[in-house]
Amino acid sequence: MIKKIDVRQIKVGMFIHDFSCHWMDHPFLRNQLLVSSDEEIAKIKAAGIHEVYIDTDKGLDAKDAPTAQEASSALEQEILDLVQRQPASALRVSLAEELTRANKIKDQAHQLVRTVMHDARLGKAIELDQVEPVVQDITESILRNPGALIGLLRIKNKDDYTFLHSVSVCTLLVAFCRSAGMDPALTRQAGLGGLLHDTGKALVPDEVLNKPGRLTEEEFELIKKHPKDGYDILVKSPGVGDIPLDITLHHHERMDGSGYPDKLPAGQISTLAQMAAIVDVYDAITADRCYHKGMSAAEALRKIYEWSKFHFNPLQVQSFMRCVGIYPVGTLVLLESGRLGVVIEPHETNLLAPKVRIFFSTKSNTYIKPQDVDLSTPLGLGGGDKILSHEAPEKWRVDPMKFFSLA
Repeated sequence: MIKKIDVRQIKVGMFIHDFSCHWMDHPFLRNQLLVSSDEEIAKIKAAGIHEVYIDTDKGLDAKDAPTAQEASSALEQEILDLVQRQPASALRVSLAEELTRANKIKDQAHQLVRTVMHDARLGKAIELDQVEPVVQDITESILRNPGALIGLLRIKNKDDYTFLHSVSVCTLLVAFCRSAGMDPALTRQAGLGGLLHDTGKALVPDEVLNKPGRLTEEEFELIKKHPKDGYDILVKSPGVGDIPLDITLHHHERMDGSGYPDKLPAGQISTLAQMAAIVDVYDAITADRCYHKGMSAAEALRKIYEWSKFHFNPLQVQSFMRCVGIYPVGTLVLLESGRLGVVIEPHETNLLAPKVRIFFSTKSNTYIKPQDVDLSTPLGLGGGDKILSHEAPEKWRVDPMKFFSLA
């Protein structure tokens, strides 16, 4: 049985099933561990880990600890209570109208980041006159319909992850700033920081950056140098302002002081760096990598919300959830009718009732003719259904993103 416990309850002989944090936030070679010494317990605590999940079938039990299912149900209810009070942003154009433009922007931004990384590796300064127009294009796409570009960026080739991750962080951070009501100039600077935030990874050897497995402690320390390396590259590039520099240097800081490179406490981490940290982890844990399968966007939001008690600003996490929706664009959902659909647009005022493209019947276990349904409308007007749960595509052996791109 999987149970959730406070780190202070860990004992030698327990089997850690999940460290309850992003894999880049803990120093262990594996995501699971049979605790064999007090030194390992101390190492877990020193890594800024506050809660873990244990497997009582593989190690010692913890009496009265909630099961993973009980913890998940409580978390889900907490989130549902929260989002019912939070409206989403209005859309200017439909998903279908924006998809073609968004696809071109994605390709241009992808190529730009590849060029920036190549130049940084050669010791060249970043040319802002090439970067700023792309950030502007991303910003304008987000203003028209954020779901188009955000949805397309869910589809990543494992080999291009480093480059597309930077494009995703830029896009999500621009959408986040817009949702939070920040002014356009500040939003563009944040977007610039998002696009350039991983520039320091240009100095990490490819065999470490693309290693098909967990990093050793030495490799982990090498990766942890990239925020400072990126800062050092950008500070020498004419015209890069304080906001992109701050985001680049501090997007791995954590509110409890356990982050890097400076182990800043909450009060010393800027608002935009806090926002960038949320976006960075959200995109990282939803992506397929050569060494792990990405989780669904909906599950990633729930994980980040769970971790926000210690690692992220809870209010900023709530704001991000309002931005992308409780069921983000691209999420596979199971409806009360037994049909599966992919979320294509959030509703402006009800995050629990997005627009969904239905394409599969779980009752007959067959594909059906794709149909767009606005879950906020009543029966007889195309609606009258509701979401029961978000689902893993692997469970049903479907690819929801194929239907997302049909618009």
